[in-house]
Amino acid sequence: MACGQTDLLAWLDTNTLILQEPKDFLLQDDKSLGFRPVHHTLIGSRFDEPLDPFWTLIYHYCKVPKDRVLPMMTHVDNTLIRPYFNTGLLITRPETRLLQNWRDTFFNVYREPAVQGLYQQDQHYRVFMHQAVLSGVILSTLTTNEIQELPTTYNYPLHLIEQDVTDHRPSSLEELITLRHEGFYEDTDWSKKMPAKESLKQWIAKRLF
Repeated sequence: MACGQTDLLAWLDTNTLILQEPKDFLLQDDKSLGFRPVHHTLIGSRFDEPLDPFWTLIYHYCKVPKDRVLPMMTHVDNTLIRPYFNTGLLITRPETRLLQNWRDTFFNVYREPAVQGLYQQDQHYRVFMHQAVLSGVILSTLTTNEIQELPTTYNYPLHLIEQDVTDHRPSSLEELITLRHEGFYEDTDWSKKMPAKESLKQWIAKRLF
């Protein structure tokens, strides 16, 4: 590797904890993106339903090829949706310029009058516009063979564990590689609700409080 260059970039949300060595960050040679799907559906487009006006605009402005719109399963509510990638964890190759394209496309699409009108119908569109645009940019930039879904032990949403209806819900946090703790510690009983050994709870508390 030449000085000043890198083979991979890891984009992690600031509320991420890495509990074990994230070996899957080292993508296969033929992959250009490692990702996890969104936690739950919200504004996501169910695969068994027609494309709604919001996602129709996203696909239009991002120039998404129809043959790349393949199904994926949400992380927590186990729903089959059209591609909708979580922004909290991305492993990408710099040469794809994916992150820069995401930024540039977001600022262009966010201001579009047709999209602005949808914000009045549902504020979730405004809140998650960045995530929807990311999904459109990924689909327009990379083929399905270039993307790699990371295991369910990555980017696990601790704050949504009580909503997790999947068979991969962890019985203990020690099973996870990385997790997200958004808002979890606002609950005064967080320690009692966290499925983890006391040693891990103390380790987390010491570093987060």
